[in-house]
Amino acid sequence: MLDVLVQYEAEIWRSIGETFVMVGVSILAAVVIGIPVGTLLYLYRKGNMLENRYVFSTLNLLVNIIRSFPFLLLVVFLIPFTRLVIGTAIGTTAATIPMSIIAIAHYSRLVEQSLLDVPKGVTEAAISMGASVKEVMFKFVYVEARSGLVLGLTTSIISFISYSTIMGVVGGGGIGDFAIRYGYQQFKTDLMIYVIIIMIILVQLIQFIGTTVSRVIDKR
Repeated sequence: MLDVLVQYEAEIWRSIGETFVMVGVSILAAVVIGIPVGTLLYLYRKGNMLENRYVFSTLNLLVNIIRSFPFLLLVVFLIPFTRLVIGTAIGTTAATIPMSIIAIAHYSRLVEQSLLDVPKGVTEAAISMGASVKEVMFKFVYVEARSGLVLGLTTSIISFISYSTIMGVVGGGGIGDFAIRYGYQQFKTDLMIYVIIIMIILVQLIQFIGTTVSRVIDKR
């Protein structure tokens, strides 16, 4: 087995790097866009501070449609859009487009749920003290929800790693694609097992870090 690992060492490291690129861009998109979208879903929901049925219904429908797509079909469906944005639909950079879109939809829903878990009394107390919507969100709601937001992001990152294994369909590469091409298709079972072990260790590490950070910042 060690001989096989030495033989494919360069390819393994390149595949890990491709996975980090796809997942890293997805995380950035989830945080930068997913949090605002999830916040708007929360604010415009019935009974909340900026209640607006039409805006909420539009955002909610859009998020639900994206999340309803089987990811492989979403990747194929977005090929024309990816080609328009990147100039090509093949490669690791191109793979970040569908990855980012599903990441935004996935995490925005978790953000909404984390914010909804904040007791109503917190927002009511803040509003009674004359706080604006911005102040309520940044000084009260986000503070109360931060532990849930971190756990939600941790869950999302693990999901993004799973999604990245599908990106070989559009030449995105990644460690999952490497396991399929070099391990499964070439009948190198030992190599495939080694890659699976790498992914298990990576997921366990991410879960440990996310859980630890969530516990540390949870002051409730």
